[in-house]
Amino acid sequence: MTAGKAASDASRQLYLLGRLLRLAGGYWAECLGLLLFQVALLSLGLAGLAATGWAIDYLRSLVQPGASAVQFPFGWSPPREWEPIQVLWLLGAVVFASAAVRAGLSVLNAMAANRLGQGRIVVELRARVYARMQKLSFRFFDANATGSLINRVTGDVQAVRLFVDGVVLQAVGVVVAGVIYLSTMVRIHSGLALACLAYLPVLLTVVVLFARWLRKDYEEGRGRMDTLVRTFEELARGIGVVKSFGLETWASGRFLGTNDAVTAQKHRLFAKLTVLSPLVSLLNQIGMVILLGYGGVLAIRGEIPVGTGLLVFAGVLQQLAAQVNAVGSIADNLQQTLTGAERVYEILDAPDGLEEREGSIPIEQAKGEIRFEKVEFRFQPNATVLHEIDLVIRPGEKIAIVGPTGSGKSALVSLIPRFYDPDGGVVRLDGRDLRDWRLDSVRRQVGVVFQESFLFRASVAANISFGNPSASREAIERAARLASAAEFIERLPDGYDSVLHENGSNLSGGQRQRLALARAILLDPAILILDDPTAAVDANTEHEILAAMEGVMAGRTTVLIAHRFSTVRRADRIVVLDAGRIVAAGTHEELAEVPGYYRDALLAEKGGAA
Repeated sequence: MTAGKAASDASRQLYLLGRLLRLAGGYWAECLGLLLFQVALLSLGLAGLAATGWAIDYLRSLVQPGASAVQFPFGWSPPREWEPIQVLWLLGAVVFASAAVRAGLSVLNAMAANRLGQGRIVVELRARVYARMQKLSFRFFDANATGSLINRVTGDVQAVRLFVDGVVLQAVGVVVAGVIYLSTMVRIHSGLALACLAYLPVLLTVVVLFARWLRKDYEEGRGRMDTLVRTFEELARGIGVVKSFGLETWASGRFLGTNDAVTAQKHRLFAKLTVLSPLVSLLNQIGMVILLGYGGVLAIRGEIPVGTGLLVFAGVLQQLAAQVNAVGSIADNLQQTLTGAERVYEILDAPDGLEEREGSIPIEQAKGEIRFEKVEFRFQPNATVLHEIDLVIRPGEKIAIVGPTGSGKSALVSLIPRFYDPDGGVVRLDGRDLRDWRLDSVRRQVGVVFQESFLFRASVAANISFGNPSASREAIERAARLASAAEFIERLPDGYDSVLHENGSNLSGGQRQRLALARAILLDPAILILDDPTAAVDANTEHEILAAMEGVMAGRTTVLIAHRFSTVRRADRIVVLDAGRIVAAGTHEELAEVPGYYRDALLAEKGGAA
């Protein structure tokens, strides 16, 4: 790795760390409560350990003549009339009570941490990410696979949540515990504390270097998980195609291949992680060896007591070693968090793409005039799809857009509802640049029916009223009648209340298209875009949809993409696109007489029909 790249990576990580700290700061009250829980748990643990030390020193004073008397806390001493067994029972009760209270607080601490992590942070962050995605342009979704986005909203958000409870809280807990344990050890014997902890700088250096070593493994793991989710989603959506070609074995092999790649990468990561914990535990034993040697000499000399000195010191040293082990876990969690945070913030920081111009105004009711003036458009840099398009569509006019595959038909109509903005030129609605109108109001003026319309797993009525949830049942039924959908809806088991399967799979293709048409009608749009709505249906269904479209298109500016001439000839004017340019325009009769794409396609269709 070059010095420049290393510096850039370090800068990026510091930037992410700063943002994550600001995120954690939004939950400071809950974090403070959890920190107080940790302090209480540490104090109770030390109380139980101290009571054990007092008990051992008390026993030693009983069995070893000349041993120094036990110094109980707060100046307390057992009443003279108490038997030794009573003192030991009392100390045992203190040990048990501190353990019992500690157990209860541990449960409350775990519940509070879960409420914060899963109940608030994950829920709120997922909501932020999803809300942000709603504002992003189609270009963002063109560049990012659905499977990758799903993984970011699920797995990566969980990784960001880990920063609060697995990094910040745990790190603060380690610092607090370290201060308490170190002060206890120094109070018992400062020289012994210094000797036992001399190895800590080496251990911490090992942990930090190890965590950095794992960073690329986590990045690779996220990428492979994206591939797994994307593959599963693709195969699940394409199950019909897989089965129709009898390729279940191929599909299983493809999924298992991506699954095995994830598993192999996780095994490699786990193999590295399994080295760290034993290594830290081994290095921690250095402190215990020093304690047994040096501390034993001090105890023999009588410089520290065995119970409240050597035993308590040993217990605290073990607890401190556990905190050092936690540093390794924190470093590991931090690498996971930084990897996930980078992917989450890519969504949160993505540019809108379609920005509202300052001073943009709502459009209450469009007349429906659309103008393309020298419009250029590209999905990707250096790959222009539309070249200097000049086109005027008059209010109420029905325009058909035809042309070979890849000629730019869908790109052209996608500019009307501002799914994209042109890269050159202007698209105007009623004489004003589309960008001067409020985006939400433009979308309400444009009804769109796609070639493959998406339906939600909801009732028929809910799908029709998707764009206007407050619509009355009467309006919903009227839209269904205009779309020639009322008859088949009424035959469904629960009529308009029948719940559709995923993407309307319990309906035929023609039925789904008519529901989509009804959904567009309910908006009562001034402009209607029909993107090849009869491409995937048979001739009879096409006739039914076309009959429905006749009534729907009346009085509306309609832009129709179609390949079948039975659909195209219904337009007032036909525009022919080729390689992103308008190469011809006219009525069906006019274009049928002119050599070119339209006449050739018409003759080919007639020949096929013959």
